[in-house]
Parts: sequence; C-alpha cells; structure tokens
Amino acid sequence: MKLKHLICCLAISLCGVGGGASAADKTGTRVIDSFEVGDNVYVRALKVDKAAGSLWVGTSVGALEIDLKTSKPVNTFTRQQGLANEYVFAIGIDSEGYKWFGTNAGGASRYKDGKWKTYFPMHGLADYWIYSFQNDKDGNLWIGTWAGVNHFNVKTGKFKTYVKELINEWVYGLSMDKDGKVWFGTEGGVSMYDGKRWKSWTHKDGLGGENVANLEASANTGLGTRSRHDLTTQVAGRPSYNPNYVFSIHAAPDGMIWAGTWGGGVSRFDGKRWFNYTTLDGLAGNIVYSIIQDEKGVFWFGTDKGVSRYDGKTWKNLGKPEGLFDTHVYALAVTPDGDIWAGTKRGVVRIAPQ
Repeated sequence: MKLKHLICCLAISLCGVGGGASAADKTGTRVIDSFEVGDNVYVRALKVDKAAGSLWVGTSVGALEIDLKTSKPVNTFTRQQGLANEYVFAIGIDSEGYKWFGTNAGGASRYKDGKWKTYFPMHGLADYWIYSFQNDKDGNLWIGTWAGVNHFNVKTGKFKTYVKELINEWVYGLSMDKDGKVWFGTEGGVSMYDGKRWKSWTHKDGLGGENVANLEASANTGLGTRSRHDLTTQVAGRPSYNPNYVFSIHAAPDGMIWAGTWGGGVSRFDGKRWFNYTTLDGLAGNIVYSIIQDEKGVFWFGTDKGVSRYDGKTWKNLGKPEGLFDTHVYALAVTPDGDIWAGTKRGVVRIAPQ
C-alpha cells in the first residue's frame, strides 16, 4: 500500500511521495513506504491515537493527522488553524481526548472538536519550549519543558511546576512505570518521582557508556541552550560526547528503565545499577533520540546513525541504504497493526517489523 500525498495537504511546502520498499532481512524488518516532507523540514514527533485509529505527525512547519486505515490526511494544523507555533516538538493525548502540541517557543496548544486553547507561562506553564508529554495513572498530564516540568490537572486546569527537584531543569523525556513512578530524562541526567520522593542518577552512577572513541566532550551545546535552537549534536563539526544529556526515556512493562543519551548509547536500569549498550554491542549510533517498544516486547531506538531493533538478543539496524531519508531519527511510533513509523529530517518512513 502506497501512502502517496501523505503530507501534501500541509500548506507550507510539504510534498509527499511514495517510496519503494527495501529488501527484507532474515528478521523480515524492512522499510515499506517513505514520504518526503521537504529538504529542510524536520519530523520531530509521532503519536498514535488508538481511539481514532490515526497517527499524528509533528514537523517543523506544522502538524497533521493521518487515518491509519486509509492512509489519508484527516486534519492539518498550522498557525492558520490554531497552533501557536508551527514547530512541533511533542504531541500528547490526555485522558479527556484533548490533543496537545508542544512547540518551540510557542507554548502548548490544546485541541479538541475544532476548538483550540494555547497555554503560556502566564497561564501556569513552566516555559514556552515544550518537549514531552506523559499521562499519569490518575488521568492527569505531565509536561516536560526547558524550565522544569509541569503537572497539569485535566479537571481543574491547574498547573504545578517542579524545577529544583529535578537533576536538571531542561526536560526532554517523560515516562511512567508500572508502579506509577514518573521518570524524567534531562540534560543533566535522569530523575524519578514516586509521588513523595525524588531521586536522580548521572554518569557517575553508571548512566551512559564510556567515551571509548575519545570524542570531544560537550558541556551543553545544540539543543537545550536558549541562545541556540538548532539540531546539531556536534562540536566544531565533529561528533561529541555528553552522557548526562538524556534525550529519551522509556519505562518498560518488566520494570526496566531505558534512557537514550548523547554519545553514551542507551542505558538500562534495573533498579540498582545501569547497563549500557553502545555501537560496540550493535546499536546503530551512540546518540539515542527516541525509544519505543512494540507489542511483542521488541525495542526500537532512533539514533544519530539510523534505527536499531533489539529483541533482547540480536540487533538489526536500518539506515539510508535501507530507505531512511536521514540517519538522525528523532521520533518513533508503533501502530496497532505493528508497523513502526520513524521521523527524520526530510521525511517519514514506515517499517514492517516482519
């Protein structure tokens, strides 16, 4: 099935084209479709709406909703439709069915049934830069920002902000584990909140692999500086290393916590210690922007060198030769039929796991 014109309806320079499928490897993993969104357009967020059977795609020029059965666009959003800012870095769906769009310098825009509301710091939002959403067990919403994290009560519409409790105020990743504890991936390490107490971990505690390639250390450049808002993770045009910088975090059903770092690969926490997986183990790249787990328990990692599939024993990597538009994979999502969607600069690809 070809998804031609997937993103054509976005009003700002998006033009989709169906791509060819690559040959499947012995695991059956292959790219089955690809969709261009423009040479200088980034796909930064993907979110599946199971109730509606749709996929939300957040890009640097707007957002759109795709019907997963027909592969046709249902809604497209830019500033003209109600977004406060077209650069969408995060998408969430709360327990009331509201769609949340976290933007770059435009706050958080909420949408439902054709109605919009945008939240700024004057409404209680911690910051204008929004990078992640996570529902909690009570139906409320956590919001990761560049100035701490918000807890939003969907019934009262009230925000509560946490900053000093975190290891670092620049929050990228959010996830809730099976016990209801919330995990935060920040520019300074990982923090956890169990409802009463906070705890944090850094590279000194085992988070992030070692710098075996002797890359130049990055104190904090690229994403996460208010004077720079580019997407580079390089220093002077070369790869760099900052293992405390956590782009993504995932709480697995078995209780393990996975954290994607800048240069230190992906780290797994069993409650006592961290175990690190890098390119030496089979990971495609040591910068890990995104993590998901499919219904079979297989992990998928979006890295700076492509997509990695890990079933607990073996690794399978996909890059440009296998059909990706770009090696930097910023967003991943798994649909109810088991397909994996991956967002990069220039476009989106759909991967058939088997």
